[in-house]
Amino acid sequence: MAVKQDQASEAAREGAREAIKRSARDLFARRGVDGVTVREIVAASGQKNHGSLTYYFGSKEELVRELVAEGARVINEARNAMLDALEHRPDGLTLHEAMQALVLPSFAPGDTDDSVDSYMRFITLLSLTHRRLFMASLAGDLNSGYLRCLDLLRRLTPGMDERLRNRRLVFIEASLGAMLSLRETALAGTPPPQHMWRDPHAVADVVMACLAILTAPEPVVADAAGSQPIRP
Repeated sequence: MAVKQDQASEAAREGAREAIKRSARDLFARRGVDGVTVREIVAASGQKNHGSLTYYFGSKEELVRELVAEGARVINEARNAMLDALEHRPDGLTLHEAMQALVLPSFAPGDTDDSVDSYMRFITLLSLTHRRLFMASLAGDLNSGYLRCLDLLRRLTPGMDERLRNRRLVFIEASLGAMLSLRETALAGTPPPQHMWRDPHAVADVVMACLAILTAPEPVVADAAGSQPIRP
């Protein structure tokens, strides 16, 4: 009897933790970390004890760290597995395949035919407003697959100016976060609306858009007098 009671208590605790995490992630995705109070998270999760978030996570910041790490782990494992498979091929991999490895795993967390999670909206907004907290939450090897992709993209564009390449990799990160957040928002309705993201080619188009950012011709801009084109 005692064992069953312990198991039931453990299941109840785990259910409460998951309810708090799910509610917090959804609220953070819509309003940002600073726009949501602990009380609002607890109320949204259906917990009667107002101190439940502090009991399970210690603080709102620690909850944020756990949410980031949880989704990042799923993405990182998928990304590294994809890279391992590609890099062990005898004919090597292409620039397009390297970009696929960067982009496609980001669709993984909670993303099924019937549901779309709020994770990408949450971390995209967090990275804009609390960059240090976001990066600290990725401590360890949770970002290893992403860094491997960046290294591959650099090696596969050997003739490209380093400053230009680095700038465009930053543009890709920002653009990918925006596109994935737009997709989540569009598909998160109840019921989900008919939308361009239901097109089976939409995900492949995200890859191609990121590839285009990296490989577009080097820009030519006018000098201060507006007469002579100069290269940045």
